Amino acid sequence: MDPLVSIIMGSTSDLPVMEEAAKVLDEFEIPFEIQALSAHRTPHQVMDFARKAHERGIRVVIAGAGGAAHLPGVVAAMTPLPVIGVPVRAGISLDGWDSLLSIVQMPPGIPVATVGLDAARNAGILAAQILGTGDPAIHEKVLRFKAGLEKKIVQANEELKKIKYQHKVN
Repeated sequence: MDPLVSIIMGSTSDLPVMEEAAKVLDEFEIPFEIQALSAHRTPHQVMDFARKAHERGIRVVIAGAGGAAHLPGVVAAMTPLPVIGVPVRAGISLDGWDSLLSIVQMPPGIPVATVGLDAARNAGILAAQILGTGDPAIHEKVLRFKAGLEKKIVQANEELKKIKYQHKVN
């Protein structure tokens, strides 16, 4: 089985955040690979990865990085694939703001779809939605997932109805 999604991160210190994307892809039964690549420490490996990923069958890249967070943008500059950036709150970051701004503020022509701080789970879901546009089986799994989200809120509202307050009217 060849991977359809590549999860990359600036260092393995980002793994606690990025593994949430891996869990989602597992839930959707989407084959993926995961590895550390640093735009600053392994630039030649990043360049090789970005230029060849589509030739290996990768369809979406999820790239997480903290601090200066150049990895998603550097990869996006060198690949025709959609790149989803995950800004990571790193030990060296400014509470994640530097990571977020480094990823979201890309120049014209180099888009990076950016999720919230540490939101690798959303990145995994977005990757599934992108893949689902061309794969009916994945699309069906996304539909079931979305229906499950709706069901959780409907159930939550039923539970809220049971809570009593003196002036509550619903």
